[in-house]
Formats: sequence, structure tokens, C-alpha cells
Amino acid sequence: MSLAIFGITNDSLDLVATLFVLMLVVLWLALIVYTYLDARRRISDPFLVACATVASFFPYIGTAVYAIVRPPEFLEDAHERELEIKAAELRVRQLREQTCPNCEYPVERNYLRCPNCQRRLKDPCPTCSKPVDPRWGLCPYCETTLGGGGDRPRRKRREGEERPQRRATEERGAPKRAQQEAQRRKKAAPTEKKSSATAARKEPARSSSEEEPSNDKEQRRKRREPDPDPRQA
Repeated sequence: MSLAIFGITNDSLDLVATLFVLMLVVLWLALIVYTYLDARRRISDPFLVACATVASFFPYIGTAVYAIVRPPEFLEDAHERELEIKAAELRVRQLREQTCPNCEYPVERNYLRCPNCQRRLKDPCPTCSKPVDPRWGLCPYCETTLGGGGDRPRRKRREGEERPQRRATEERGAPKRAQQEAQRRKKAAPTEKKSSATAARKEPARSSSEEEPSNDKEQRRKRREPDPDPRQA
């Protein structure tokens, strides 16, 4: 009779030891399979899946290390979470489109202006007169090319909204400006009269001053003229 495992001579103890070793081997193989299947569900890179499977061939230690460093969630859960985030972003975008950007009042898609704050939301198409977003370059209803897209329509809308405001402010400030101009004219009237009087006073002085140099020139000419020669006389 050959020696039993671990040198046990008792048949019952030898059977128990054999079953225990067999159970450890089966558990080790099960951990290898578990590591491979779990790595496929959590890791998208096949090279990392192969590394985790090879590491699990070290009895029990490889699987324990993999359980520590493995990703916290499955690939399907991560994909579902991304889809939920995209759906939430789409809902938020739809809610923003269904509300006025100025007062957040609920509006419909075919509204041209907000019924609460009367802000311009969309422009009518020049051919089919249906509401069109200013950022679109093509009408989706009649396939008409629009004036342009991007920031130009927004600037036009802003200018169109700002023009009536500017006109209102100018109309409000017009009487104030007229009053200020009238007050300035009243203040400037006495100064203009004084300046005209001083100018009238200075004019004769200037004329006399202009005549004096002419007299001086005549006297100088008379002095420069030579005396008549007595011989000729």
C-alpha cells in the first residue's frame, strides 16, 4: 500500500485530506473562471482582461489583487448611466426651448413672441410664414434658404429690440434737451450783446489806427523828396 497524502496512514483521515485538497483545487479553478468573466464585464480592453486572467493563476493571491484594483462598475451600467445623462440633457434642452429665455414663461414652438414679456423668439419664414429659428440656414418646411445663420440674426434681433427702446429714450429726453438749449440761449444772449457792443466800439478805433499809418507814410514821402535846385530856377 502506497503512502497516503501528508503521510497519513488512517484511511478516513486520508480521505478527508484528499477531499480538502480537491476542494482547494476546484476553488482555485473557479476563481480563475470568475476573474475572467468578471474582467470581461468590467474592462473593455482585451489586453487587460488577459492580464487579470493570467494573474489569477497564482492561487488565491491573483484573484484577491484583481478584486482590489478592478473597476467599480460594469460596462453595461456605465453605458446606461451615460444614456441617462444624455436623456437628462435633452430634457433640459427641451424645457429651455419651451420656455422664454428672458422671463422663463412657458411658450409653444410656433410662438413668434413671448406673451408675457413680448420678447422676439422666432422669425417668420419669408415664403411660408412659419416660425423659424434665426440660427437656421434653411427653412425645414419649404426649403427656402434664409438670410444667414449664427450670430447675425441674433444681432439683428437685438438691434430690432434695441431700436424702439432707443427711440423711447430719445423721445423722453427730447423735452429736457429743449429746455437745456433754451436756458443756454438765455445765458448766451447778454454775452452776445456785450460782444457786439465791444466790437462796435473797437471798429472806429481800428479805422483811426488804419488812417494814422497812412498819414505817417505821406509825411515820410514828403521828407524824402529832394529840394528843388536853385540853378534850374
